[in-house]
Amino acid sequence: MNDEHLIARSISGDDSAFSQLVRNHQSALRQFLRRITAGDHALADDIAQDSFILAFQKLAQFRGQGSFAAWLRKLAYHRFLRVVETGAQKYEQPCDVSWQSLETRDAVEADILAEKLMAMLSVPERLTITLNCSEGLSHTEIAEITGLPLGTIKSHIAKAKRRLNDFIQAEAVA
Repeated sequence: MNDEHLIARSISGDDSAFSQLVRNHQSALRQFLRRITAGDHALADDIAQDSFILAFQKLAQFRGQGSFAAWLRKLAYHRFLRVVETGAQKYEQPCDVSWQSLETRDAVEADILAEKLMAMLSVPERLTITLNCSEGLSHTEIAEITGLPLGTIKSHIAKAKRRLNDFIQAEAVA
C-alpha cells in the first residue's frame, strides 16, 4: 500500500494504517536523525518518536505537496532544531575523536566512521549533506524542508564535502 492510501485510511481513523506508515519510514527517519545528531542514537530515537507523534496529530494537514517522507523529515528537523537551541554547545563543536584508521571491515564500522565524520561538521552542514547524499533529496527539496535559501543549501553542501574530503585525504596520507 502506498503512503497516500495509508494516509487517507489513517485520517479516516484506521490506526493500523498509521502504524504501517511508521514501519515504512522509521528506519530511514532514525538514520537521518542519527546523522544530524552526530551519532547520538538515543537522541535520534527520541526525536523520531516525537516526530511520529506530531505527524499523527497533524496528518490531516499533510497536503501531498511533496512526499510524506520529506514532510516527516521536516517535522523531525524542526524538533531537532529545538534540541539544538537548548543545548547548542553539544552540536556546534566537533567531537574529539582519536582516529586510528579510515579503513572499515564491515557495515557496522562504516556506520561508526560515518557518524564520527558527521560529528566534524556544523549542524547546517550535517543536515544538508545528509539530506542530499544519504537521503537523495534535491537542493530544492532540502530548501523546502529547512526553510533555508537555495544558495545557502549549496554552500553548506560544498563546505561539508570539502571538509570531509580534506579530512579523508589527510588521514590517507598519515
